[in-house]
Amino acid sequence: MTSAPPSVTPATPAPSLEPDEGSAAQPGGLKFYDSHSRSLTPFVPLDPADIRVYFCGPTVYDRVHLGNLRAMLCADMLIRVLRARFPKVTFVRNITDIDDKIINRARETGESLQTLTERTTREFHEDLKALNVLPPDIEPRATAHISEMLAMIEGLIARGHAYEAEGHVLFSVSSFEGYGQLSGRSAEDMLAGARVEVAPYKRAPDDFVLWKPSTPDQPGWESPYGRGRPGWHLECSAMSERYLGTSFDIHGGGQDLLFPHHENERAQSLCAHPGTLFARTWLHVGMLRVDGEKMSKSLGNFHTIRAALERAPAEALRLLFLGTHYRATLDFSWDKLAEARRTMDRFYRALEKTPPRPGALVAQTVARALDDDLNTALAVAELHQLADRALGGEQEAADALLAAGQLMGLFSLTPEQWFQGGAELAPEVIEGLIAERLAARKARDFARADAIRAELAAKGILLEDGPGGTTWRKG
Repeated sequence: MTSAPPSVTPATPAPSLEPDEGSAAQPGGLKFYDSHSRSLTPFVPLDPADIRVYFCGPTVYDRVHLGNLRAMLCADMLIRVLRARFPKVTFVRNITDIDDKIINRARETGESLQTLTERTTREFHEDLKALNVLPPDIEPRATAHISEMLAMIEGLIARGHAYEAEGHVLFSVSSFEGYGQLSGRSAEDMLAGARVEVAPYKRAPDDFVLWKPSTPDQPGWESPYGRGRPGWHLECSAMSERYLGTSFDIHGGGQDLLFPHHENERAQSLCAHPGTLFARTWLHVGMLRVDGEKMSKSLGNFHTIRAALERAPAEALRLLFLGTHYRATLDFSWDKLAEARRTMDRFYRALEKTPPRPGALVAQTVARALDDDLNTALAVAELHQLADRALGGEQEAADALLAAGQLMGLFSLTPEQWFQGGAELAPEVIEGLIAERLAARKARDFARADAIRAELAAKGILLEDGPGGTTWRKG
């Protein structure tokens, strides 16, 4: 297997887990719902010394939306749980930087393809960093792997699974008996669901493109089949093989990718390398709805990650998503985001009330929930229980709350940072007003002191007077 240096700094180790011999908290107790077998399956690594995971990344032509975020957070939780269990996890998440959507958007904006994709990739990284999403070990870009794609095409043609036609290379679906096994669709369902292009050069309507010609004004690469560019499905097959080998542990992405993208990936990879597994386990993430409706620009409910982060802290958005199991449909609303923010306020108050000691083990209840197909909803329920006890002054509960939350990507701030961060006024302005209020009180100018308190309250800043002086926090 060929390897390459990471393109992004590897993530820090996950918190330690409390041992529980014979339970789901052991590596042998990990279970994931495998889309291929359509069953909850114990996780048996191909190589316990190096767990290999591939998730489909974004097509970088615009800001990433909340629907995309679900898959990114699922991958993040998966990697966190695996890294808490195994000595090494290699996580690959690609960037699709050549696609018709990108070409069309570049024409609209007047940018070069490189400028557009570099900008949108940078914005994607900024959004995920704000949400404490771990970076991949390797983040390959499609345009840097054209040679691997052409090599796979050559092998598929040689084995009779692909053919040339009018400058195109197409995969022959009928040549692979296992086509449709991943998605569980019939031939009729697949043909309808794929919205295939009707083209006279195809031998069969459901054959899909591996390589297509480029016009002079479109990006393209020289190949034995003429100047052109790769089909979308081929990209992930070539990049996963390049960095993870022909057989690896887990492949994931959104439910919308199950067919045709992942079905086609699987078909071409297994045909290119007979006798291999490609991906042993397939994880697919449920859809996102907004106020009970499908998110779409036409309905005016299409929200980017950036738009949500302008309305609430990143940890509130993360908690909202973690509160629903990754395979279930998540119904997003601004009210639910506000509620998640209030919940994070409560969690941070518990940590403020009983300052935790770092380095605690993650409780078995949380570990079991996450080991059971990444049941973050159950794990969040356990955080509520631990917060109740921490608010009551229980030290062990506060320790466990911090450890469990950090394993889930929460509590990256101190309580003071949480309650004071993102205030409408700059901290030095607030501190200046507090000092002015103190001077007014000493001068017995209580009207001015009350006016300052009211002024700050109107800006969302609450003052708390105590024996040690006056402190402030966001309301």
